[in-house]
Amino acid sequence: MKKFFKVLGYVIGAIVILILIGIAYFDSTYPKVDPEPNIKIAITSARVARGKYLANHVAGCMDCHSSRDWTKYAGPRIPGTLGKGGDEFNAQNAGVPGAIYAYNLTPYNLGSWSDGEIIRAITCGVNKDGVALFPLMPYMHFNNLSQEDLYSIVAYIRTLKPIQSSIPERHLDFPLNFIVRTIPLKSYTPKPQPDTSNLLEYGKYLTGLASCISCHTQMEKGELVKGMEYAGGFAFQMPGGVVRSANITPDSATGIGMWTETQFVQYIKSFGSDSMKNIPVQPKQFNTPMPLSLFAGMTDHDLSAIYTYLRTVKPVHNVVVRFTPND
Repeated sequence: MKKFFKVLGYVIGAIVILILIGIAYFDSTYPKVDPEPNIKIAITSARVARGKYLANHVAGCMDCHSSRDWTKYAGPRIPGTLGKGGDEFNAQNAGVPGAIYAYNLTPYNLGSWSDGEIIRAITCGVNKDGVALFPLMPYMHFNNLSQEDLYSIVAYIRTLKPIQSSIPERHLDFPLNFIVRTIPLKSYTPKPQPDTSNLLEYGKYLTGLASCISCHTQMEKGELVKGMEYAGGFAFQMPGGVVRSANITPDSATGIGMWTETQFVQYIKSFGSDSMKNIPVQPKQFNTPMPLSLFAGMTDHDLSAIYTYLRTVKPVHNVVVRFTPND
């Protein structure tokens, strides 16, 4: 019997050693990304203007990395919080197994980052210290940014007013804390600037940059449900209850198939007025996580391009119950 336990001890010890070796190998191997590019971006007025437009009104950077007032419809940004980060995304409000916190994008935090490190974080999903970002940060979509638009966003971020803030460390549940390290993309290949006169291709580019598919598609086990792209139904836990994203496919009965281009553009643009940014929302009333006040700042041309592209996606008949109030 003593011999048996002695052998068992050796076996368990060997297994533990193999596990430790495996963990050490995993830690040293993942995430598998290229080194950050050695680059210094020239900050020009044109780049700052373009970056400001993209970060605030298309890509949604300032949606997640600023604080929003959920006592008002569509959660307009709270003045004085531009880029300060800190908002928590967890299992209740974003379906994250654990809790992650938006980074501070102002020079208070990113002042020590090189331009190459910021570029790698945006496009590949790895921070300054080589830590894999959770893909709620849509770097898969941002990997398709044109080089000039990417440089413009970085140039704009560099001009933000520094805001001091303390961001908690994230924590992810097992096994996601290991899986997340395998998700980042290896590299970013510079893309040419899109042709803005080609509404279909430019609309596809902008729709990807705005990550529309991520919010307007149901997910199962962290994956988009095949065949349901843009058909809505993704659930968000809001203060008043569960809100589900709209069907934005060209289905005539349940999507936007009956919307004209003018109606689509005017609907989004209507949320840019001061009155629309200050619609109060009472407890248990419907609200939306879609940052309509930010998207309202898009140009008519760009909204028309997005509409043009959405008209080409597969129509999906999907009735969405938009809101279930809390008990």
